[in-house]
Amino acid sequence: MHLFNIILSVSVFIVVQGDDDFLYDTFPEDFLWGTATSSYQIEGAWNVDGKGENIWDTFSHESGKVANNDTGDIACDSYNNYAEDIQLLKDLGVDFYRFSLSWARLLPTGRVDQPNQAGIDYYNTLINELLEEDIIPMVTLYHWDLPKDLYDQGGWENEEMVQIFNEYAIFAFELFGDRVKWWITFNEPYVFIVYGMGEGYHAPGLESPGEIIYTAAHTVLKAHAEAWHSYDELFRPTQNGNIGITLDTDWKEPLTDSPEDIEASERGMQFSLGWFANPIHGSGGYPAVMKEKIAEKSAQQGYEQSRLPEFTAEEEARILGTSDFFGLNHYSTAMVQGENTVAPEPSYLDDRDIITSVNETWIGCDFVYVVPWGLRNLLNWITNTYDRPNIYITENGMCDYNATLNDEHRVNYYRSYTNNVLKAIKLDGCDVRSYTAWSLLDNFEWAYGYDLRFGLHHVDFEDPARPRTPKASAEFIRQLVADNGFPEPEVKTQNLNQVKPKEFVRAKFRSGTQ
Repeated sequence: MHLFNIILSVSVFIVVQGDDDFLYDTFPEDFLWGTATSSYQIEGAWNVDGKGENIWDTFSHESGKVANNDTGDIACDSYNNYAEDIQLLKDLGVDFYRFSLSWARLLPTGRVDQPNQAGIDYYNTLINELLEEDIIPMVTLYHWDLPKDLYDQGGWENEEMVQIFNEYAIFAFELFGDRVKWWITFNEPYVFIVYGMGEGYHAPGLESPGEIIYTAAHTVLKAHAEAWHSYDELFRPTQNGNIGITLDTDWKEPLTDSPEDIEASERGMQFSLGWFANPIHGSGGYPAVMKEKIAEKSAQQGYEQSRLPEFTAEEEARILGTSDFFGLNHYSTAMVQGENTVAPEPSYLDDRDIITSVNETWIGCDFVYVVPWGLRNLLNWITNTYDRPNIYITENGMCDYNATLNDEHRVNYYRSYTNNVLKAIKLDGCDVRSYTAWSLLDNFEWAYGYDLRFGLHHVDFEDPARPRTPKASAEFIRQLVADNGFPEPEVKTQNLNQVKPKEFVRAKFRSGTQ
């Protein structure tokens, strides 16, 4: 990115940071509201009806890997309670439900030659009953639960995974694509690669922060592209759907207005979001600053070539443009300053040459700090950097460590973050088309087990029936959806019992028409 654009994006931020006025207005009529879950976090039934083992089954069963040695063996038991979950969605009034397929439930070995009919039946039933309730399914193919057999064959380090994933994607398109019009290939590749193969505190628990992560990301990007092309060429002509990828990032805010910190902020964004967005949405290939920094560090560490793999010209062209929308997950913000490091051991964190911190005035829960203007700045940065893509926010939410139903902190989070989305649309001209609250339910929160809760609905994990109870945040989201935003209090006429006149909008979304 040219320095002018760096300054432009930061100047937008400076204006936004000082903009604390609440905006009373409604979202565009075609704006869509949803909530989300993922298969391993809610389904349970880990070893029944023919499901194969995945890397999170293996990882959580190893003592000391997850808080309290919790597992997803039962989780919310949504495999058996899916009908209740659909009723919760109906009560919220959301337009769509984002969920993921369990690869190992459909294909126990990960390979298409051994399908599991019980898994196929489960997702067919879920999709059909969602549609019966006028709830649009948005389906993620991969939300971190790789079949164990495929991991044993090399996992995402294995180049063969490009074709194996493509075959799985085609399998899903053939089974469900007549009804599913919105597909996401991968959820947050940054997280499952860096945390799972770099830092080791997510499955599969590898610790190679400067080598394997780059190889795995290379494979994932090529696998995504092949799945997109398969859909585009084989299925889009008859199924008329959309397919993309969901990327995640914190907003990286310069600690000061010095040129060094501004440059560090941009570098941090390119090393997180740009790592995957530039090959797909940007100019093609990895960001220039990643190539430069990783080559420089690799040489210092005695490598004969950069630890960052290179795409061929054909591969770059094959990947570029392979997303029908910009899927975005966002939770928090970090302050960034520049630092020149000379690291003896290879590490992604050191490759970036930045230091991140948190403003001491921010409140939060673990890794989520309440910085609502950060989301608005991020939406502006994406808009400026990637030529104004249509953005679908596919996750945003707030955590806590307690089981209270009166979760006013989460209500405040949703209120302030969605209002900043509204500002990005109405005041800044960003093309944001959806908002997805994470999550429908308290669930298995990866390495945190059941300690950390993100749900709009409380789940009692001590009760075998796993009863769900709406929190105050569920009521807030229900009102937000009903109002389609924040109408002026004195002119507000709609109530919770009224239905939004969005049949036409939902019909377009269901059919895949943007």
